[in-house]
Amino acid sequence: MTDFSKPTALIFDWDNTLVDSWPVIHDALNTTYRTFGLPEWTLDQTRANVRESLRDRFPKIFGDEWEAAADVFYKRYDEIHVDAVKPAAGAVEMLDALRDAGLYLGVVSNKRGDYLRAEAEHLGWNGHFSAIVGATDAERDKPDPAPVHMALAPGNHAPGPHVWFVGDADIDLKCAIDTGCIPVLVRAEAPESDEFGAHPPVHHFANCLQLCNFLQTM
Repeated sequence: MTDFSKPTALIFDWDNTLVDSWPVIHDALNTTYRTFGLPEWTLDQTRANVRESLRDRFPKIFGDEWEAAADVFYKRYDEIHVDAVKPAAGAVEMLDALRDAGLYLGVVSNKRGDYLRAEAEHLGWNGHFSAIVGATDAERDKPDPAPVHMALAPGNHAPGPHVWFVGDADIDLKCAIDTGCIPVLVRAEAPESDEFGAHPPVHHFANCLQLCNFLQTM
């Protein structure tokens, strides 16, 4: 997939694309593991393994107890998340510039939707996005196409090459390609050869400001 035309809409992942939230997720996850007698993860393990939404991932870990485990996770997350989540480097400047340029902006995340919107409100970002779609908001969660369609609906956009899906993980790139959008990777490390298999990024940027500067030159 190759397309170098300027997008009219951008869909962003949230955690560790627009905000730095690994310490919060790590804390809540290890609180849950301790409660259920499972080995705790290092921060590197959390970074490497957290991709799916909780409703997709927890049944694989906790089996029939997954809903009780979810209660523990969300209780701890609720205690700490709003004040602890911080903007990723360059995210504030990028979102201001893209909003001023008149681009349609949305969020698709596997974080629960009410937490997403609380964090966006705390950061003063609600006005930047036409839709903020999280886990359980749509019929199915990312990488399923359903939340992408939901995020684009307020602007009467349909998924396609005029939409860039921006994220930091393989699940974001898969979601982009499966919906016909342009997959964009934002992370410090460049993608390795064949790292993403059938779902490689069309563009890679080390941070949000690089992405913003590139769009401004198009």
